[in-house]
Amino acid sequence: MPSRTTSSPRVAVLADSDTRWKWGALTAYRIQSDIRLDGYLLRGRATPTVRQLDEVGARADSLREIRGVDFVRSIDRTRYDVVVLACVGGAVQAMLHGLARAWGTETAAGARRPVVVTGYVGVVYEKLADGLLLRHGADVVLANSRHDADRFREVYRGVGADDGSVVECALPFLGGDRYTGEGDPYTVVFAAQPSVPESRADRTYLLRRAVEHARRHPDREVLIKLRSKPGEHTTHIEELPYQKLAAKAPGPLPANCRLVYGNMGEVLDRTDLMVTVSSTAALESLHRGIPTVVLTDLGIRESLGNHHFLGSGCLASWDELDAGHRPEPDREWLARQGVAAEGEYEKAFDAARARVTELREAEQLPAITPYYTPRTAPGYLPGILARHGLDPQGEPLPGYADAPEETGGLRRVARETVREAARGAYRHGVQRVAPAIRRWGQL
Repeated sequence: MPSRTTSSPRVAVLADSDTRWKWGALTAYRIQSDIRLDGYLLRGRATPTVRQLDEVGARADSLREIRGVDFVRSIDRTRYDVVVLACVGGAVQAMLHGLARAWGTETAAGARRPVVVTGYVGVVYEKLADGLLLRHGADVVLANSRHDADRFREVYRGVGADDGSVVECALPFLGGDRYTGEGDPYTVVFAAQPSVPESRADRTYLLRRAVEHARRHPDREVLIKLRSKPGEHTTHIEELPYQKLAAKAPGPLPANCRLVYGNMGEVLDRTDLMVTVSSTAALESLHRGIPTVVLTDLGIRESLGNHHFLGSGCLASWDELDAGHRPEPDREWLARQGVAAEGEYEKAFDAARARVTELREAEQLPAITPYYTPRTAPGYLPGILARHGLDPQGEPLPGYADAPEETGGLRRVARETVREAARGAYRHGVQRVAPAIRRWGQL
């Protein structure tokens, strides 16, 4: 095996959605730029499409879809220096148990294993304890800000778990040119979210207000930035895509109002005012110094996630924006959130880089020991592991272990049409049939 300190590190990133792939791949490059990166996309409802991967733009030396049980079986301890688990908490926990079992059965004297890194793709505004404890067991749990690092350590200490894995850094995709002034035309971007808000009435309201803003200000361009096309999934299920709501709206959109896709960084290059309910795009915008509004129209509620922005100076309503309001963010709040750090951003990854290097150079790492075990969570853990084809000991379940592992590159063209058709049928059931059944059950 090549020396871990003299050759370019080899990194594996496992991700289960487009945004988590973006976070995982860019985090790997922030920690060390000269790496060999192999990407693994966890097969499931949110596996990104080719279009979504192109939009994200995070590159890899190889990329393939894989089942969780096959990832556990294929990632031997000598192949990689670092493994980044960029998945939802339950998937991270399952992979930790699976890798612990797989690597723990290798008894070669002095055998090393990869450093395991995980974290969050954006703002952590719900399921703080649940998500963190599902990530416990990784060597490094990245916190995207000082605010998050303090909260993460408090949760781990509160259950008597080791909090030494928590390392403060920042979101890896912040950057771009600083905002210098109003463009021509003045461009307002409403960053839509797949699941916030949830109801048709609320989503229709937000769409209507964006359209009305365009009509009130014909000299402005209003862009409704969408995350996915109908049939695609992101990190969250989108039952009511804005495209469909716009198609059913009375009358066409005004000429200065458009639905757009594309890389968020490229959209921000022409943004003069960012508007959202609670999207991580707000942090990207604030980092560039772009005037940013977190909407209060639907209230300031934990279910919306906009409570995270209390104290930011960014909370406002569409009525205020229609009247010409431009928010002024609170600098102390920004600093605690790891954004707009006035030149300090590049240093935000120094601690993570140093920690991972220290662990890579260690003679031997301890066994992976998650907080959740069949003893501490006997009514919770087995179900989480079973969803990813593992038994309570982290071994592949019968049927999962016997199924052949699919080989080859990501989404071979010959299979693309069939797979997308099957996935589209499934998503139709999730987005259209299941909500209808729930509504009928309430009659």
